[in-house]
Amino acid sequence: MRVAIYGAGSLGTILGAYISKAGEKIELINRNKAHIEALQTKGAQVTGTVQFTQPVVAYTPDEMSGEYDIIFLMTKQQHNAEVVAMLKDYLAADGVLVTFQNGLPEMQIAEILGAERVLGCTVAWGATLQGPGVCELTSEPDALSFALGAITPEKNKHFARVKELLELMGTVEVEENFIGTRWSKLLINAAFSGMSAVLGCTFGEAAAPKESRRIVQQLIKECIDVCQVGGIRIEPVQGKDIVKLLNYTNPIKKAISFFIIPIAIRKHAKLKASMLQDIEKGKLTEVDAINGAVSAYGRKVNFPTPANDKVVEIIHKIEKGELTASFDNLRYFN
Repeated sequence: MRVAIYGAGSLGTILGAYISKAGEKIELINRNKAHIEALQTKGAQVTGTVQFTQPVVAYTPDEMSGEYDIIFLMTKQQHNAEVVAMLKDYLAADGVLVTFQNGLPEMQIAEILGAERVLGCTVAWGATLQGPGVCELTSEPDALSFALGAITPEKNKHFARVKELLELMGTVEVEENFIGTRWSKLLINAAFSGMSAVLGCTFGEAAAPKESRRIVQQLIKECIDVCQVGGIRIEPVQGKDIVKLLNYTNPIKKAISFFIIPIAIRKHAKLKASMLQDIEKGKLTEVDAINGAVSAYGRKVNFPTPANDKVVEIIHKIEKGELTASFDNLRYFN
């Protein structure tokens, strides 16, 4: 069986290193030639909350050949239509593509490959690319988990194998209500990644000050509210019922939610949003697929999402050079 990680940046490199360390064969593919060269010559160097160096098989997309049974897709989703169409030619007839992307990408991918060939996975840990071949794991080792699901009732024949590979790094929850799991991840990304990118800071730094935490809380509340209006049941994250912990309908519950937010994110406090990493590199972000997805669903169910709307607006202005990522941006929120 042939397995590849396409778009092996910070997350993909670390996942590939763990799988390779366990003795399994996996191929890491990335367009970044300097990163690939470092992986080929020095191995994957994992730093941060764990530290090890692991030889890996790595190459650029132009070196791809043959067919793969499983492809883990870990690119940004701005170019999904072109990327997935290209990967279709390299996917075995009964192969499966597993998207690890943020937002709600499965349906678009299913239109290209067919729903039975698409699995979705959410990642409850974070990483940062520090340099060619060097990736920092920014989440604690006991917080490494995945949620895996299919978008059709019938799971692809490779589902069990995908689960086995992911378990070489962390725990895997199989989610029957996968859309609810997707929204769990989207809630966290909209609130903490959104504010990390707006403010130019880590998750923990966004959650600590009261003024920025107030916006984080509002972003969370909007995600919960639109899901309730739309009939979506948000799933727990790592055994924690985030709706029960963070939702509120009165001032007392709101105060409790506000107090809990920094505690809830403490194991990922050092995490810097991938959107902020993109901003620092002068790249466009995935904000339209994260906070923008919340806003779009809010419009669909006719529920306002002013905080998420504002995050999208601010990040687009940062991308254009009209603003910089800093705590000064708090003044744009009501």
